Amino acid sequence: MNNIIRIWLIVFTAIYGVSCSRVLELSDKFIDISGDGMWFVKFYAPWCAHCRRIEPIWAHVAQSLYNSHIKVAKVDCTSIKGSHHHEYNGERMKDDMVNYAVRMSQPAVQRVTQADSFGYLKETHPIFFGFVGKQQGPLWDMFIIHADKYQPHTWFYAMSHDIVKNELNPPNDSAIFVYKEEESFFFGAHPGLLEDNEALNNTLDKWINSERFGFFPKITRSNINHLMDTEKYIVIAVVSENKLSEITQTERDFKDMIEGIIRQKRKTLHSRFQFGWMGSLELANSIAMYELTVPHLLVLNSTTSHHHMPDDDPVLMTPEAVLMFLDQIHNQVAPVYGGNSWPVRVYRGLFEARTTLASMWRGNPVLTALVFGLPLGFLSLICYSVCCADILDAEEEEVAETHEKND
Repeated sequence: MNNIIRIWLIVFTAIYGVSCSRVLELSDKFIDISGDGMWFVKFYAPWCAHCRRIEPIWAHVAQSLYNSHIKVAKVDCTSIKGSHHHEYNGERMKDDMVNYAVRMSQPAVQRVTQADSFGYLKETHPIFFGFVGKQQGPLWDMFIIHADKYQPHTWFYAMSHDIVKNELNPPNDSAIFVYKEEESFFFGAHPGLLEDNEALNNTLDKWINSERFGFFPKITRSNINHLMDTEKYIVIAVVSENKLSEITQTERDFKDMIEGIIRQKRKTLHSRFQFGWMGSLELANSIAMYELTVPHLLVLNSTTSHHHMPDDDPVLMTPEAVLMFLDQIHNQVAPVYGGNSWPVRVYRGLFEARTTLASMWRGNPVLTALVFGLPLGFLSLICYSVCCADILDAEEEEVAETHEKND
């Protein structure tokens, strides 16, 4: 299992009835079951620490889905292959897992036929994508393809103009839109783009991946690579969460200030900047290759992997100062750090190794000394033996030569 919990949504049918339970314990023969609905299955190993930590969360997931048609189960095995499966790569949070299971149990594109259904979608989904118009043609075909690709991450719906005429202002022709936190954005599909399938595919893919994030999401190791695909500047408010997901009041004020900027200026900033916040100081330090203080402001260039940091103390920055800093970045006059060159990669590797070693030492110095001390001790003995053997051999040769000359 490579010490990493793998949670797959297995879609199959069962040949015999299985009654719903909170968490069903299945054997490795469960894949033979067919004909009775959908399953959300956790594959685990008893020795895996990640699996043990997620156990109580998995129980809450099962409780939340108990009255649905989705069965929640677990299997003690290393790998099982099925004809239809999706691997869950999101956050290990109950709500995220439940939403994922419910979403994957539905068709990739769901039809909306009632006018009041759109209002329900707005209330229940902070972000969703929609297709308006006739369900045919290249735009519709491409929408189906990308709905299937991004179904693990967000929702997709299809509807007529009559459904949304009082909610949106769609064009007369077919169109794709995203509804994001009480605001809608339409995909710019001009006639020339519709005639080129490859260009339409690439453009729509980038647009959906960029728009599926909220205006101020939490940035973690599981989604930062997807954010890098947006090709925007990623503005990160760096704070440090404790084990209870709490931050100090100073950090909260700074985080709220950065969020307020995108909320108020999203019309002008949305196309160029993706805002978010990060609760892991280790991840932020890995990007900056520097021991940051919190709160801090970090702007990451998703196309070049360079990053920017303000010269001023972030705590003392005002919204106006942050906007001025972002303008400098957009105009490419702000100081640039990092990148993706070979020297930077080597330095980042050394920095992460040093940071990891320091973290291990702070957590358990005795274990760290044993893990690194014993191999280094053996290596030192081997080197000493090799060097001493060469010296002794050299001395013996010199003595032998001296005796020969004396004779």
